[in-house]
Formats: sequence, C-alpha cells, structure tokens
Amino acid sequence: MQIAIYGRKISKQNLKSFYYVFELIQSFSWDLMIEEDLANSVAQKGKMDFTYNTFNSHKDLKSGVDLVISMGGDGTFLKCVSYIKDSGVPIMGINIGRLGFLANVSLDQISEALHDIKAKKYVFQKRSLLKVEVEGALDEEYLAMNELTIHKKDTTSMVAVNVSLDDNFLNTYWSDGLIVSTPTGSTAYNLSCGGPIITPGCQVHIITPIAAHNLNVRPVVVPDHMPIKLSVEGRNRSYLMSVDGKSISIKQGQEIRISKANFMINVIKFENNNFLDTIRNKMLWGSDKRN
Repeated sequence: MQIAIYGRKISKQNLKSFYYVFELIQSFSWDLMIEEDLANSVAQKGKMDFTYNTFNSHKDLKSGVDLVISMGGDGTFLKCVSYIKDSGVPIMGINIGRLGFLANVSLDQISEALHDIKAKKYVFQKRSLLKVEVEGALDEEYLAMNELTIHKKDTTSMVAVNVSLDDNFLNTYWSDGLIVSTPTGSTAYNLSCGGPIITPGCQVHIITPIAAHNLNVRPVVVPDHMPIKLSVEGRNRSYLMSVDGKSISIKQGQEIRISKANFMINVIKFENNNFLDTIRNKMLWGSDKRN
C-alpha cells in the first residue's frame, strides 16, 4: 500500500506529529510518498533517515497511490485536492491545528484512524466540485471543492452581479460580492455570510450574496445539475474571482460559467467521526456558556 503525505506549515510544535505519522506508516510496512516541498521543510528541521519517495504538482498521483493524507487545516486539505483531481485516490485530513470540517481527524485519533484504514473500517464520502469556465479564457477551467467568490477590486463601491440559472435570469445582486458554494463549502465563507449549512451528499449549489444592499435578498439553494452563469457590472473595469482561494482577474461583463464537475472526491469517513459530530463541536451547539 502506498501512502502520500501533503502538508504546508512545519513548526517545532507540529514536527512531532509528522514524524509520528511517518513512523506509523512504516510500522505497517506501507510505502511512503511525501510532497517535495514538505520533505525539504522536514529535512531542514530534523532527520529523514527512512525510505520515501517524493511527488510534486507535475508528478502524477494516479500511479499506484492508495491514499493521500492531508496534514494541516481545511486550507491544506483543499490544496491537496488540486493534486488528486480526477484520479479517484481517496483523501484523509489530519488536523494539526484547530478543529476543521474537512481535516477532522484530530491528533489523538491518528493511530486509531490508520489502524482502521489497515483493517478497511471506513467508507468513502463523495464530495462534489464546481467546474468554472471564464469567457475568453481558452482551454482554461478551474475546480473548486468549496466555493467560487466574486469580489470587488480596488474600490469601496458595490458591484452588480447578474445571475442566470439554467439560462433563465435569476437576479441581479447589488452587494460587495457573491458566493457560489458546494455543500462542502457551505461551512466556509458561505456560513460567515449567512448562508445555510448543507450536509455532504446533497446535490445542490448555494448562491449567497456578500453584504447585499437589498434587505429582501437571501441565499438561494439550487439543484447542482443546473448550470449557473454570472457577469459583473460596476464602476471598475476589472474584478476578482476567487476559486478556493486562488484569485483570478475578470473583466466587466465577462461571462463566468459554473457547473458541477464530472467527477467527485473520495473523502475517507470513519464510523466514529461524522459531519454532525464535527459541526456540533465546531459550532458549540448544545453548550450554554452562561452556566
């Protein structure tokens, strides 16, 4: 079995966690692959006196990799997805910071999680992605597991985002921007802007305005098989489109086409670690701080 490891931030506090995972993988006699920059970073802070291979953004992860482990937070998890793409390789997120929605295996659960993987005590939870195409950008498409966001650029003025659903006009949103989110992304930027929480597996997209000027405008949940088209108007000639944190400059009136990607990401799910437990702990539901 070949395990690939990805992480971004190495500190004195979390270095032991990386070594712990490396040692566990070796104890199972599994082959280890480490992302190139991560391997260099670990080597600078400690010893790498064990056998491993490396991979990078140019090396195909489809060849013989059985599992990718993301070590960090949800941002690290999303970056890791860009390596996996349509390979079908499953991913597990180990959180080495605060509790995350995607990286939801805590440090004290690492050993149990890897033993469960060895014993095949897990299932795959399918997570959908957005496919984003921009008018005029030939052969260029972007993928987002969380969301696409339209932002203002170098101005305090509002923007007008025209939205069509399945080629039918929906609304013009006068606001600071607009979010189109997957169910996975419903607990990210969408949540902070007042959008609904959607459980994984729901086949929907969420359209959420950012600081809408009209008080009667609310987030809308739509079927994910319906393509969404956006275009932006305002006082500026250019705006920012953010796709899972990656910023792309777009021009006024340029059409953005959003649809559901034709593949899904396999996220490892354990019996004792589910979405409802994670969100209850993250949102402090059931806790009364007055007592």
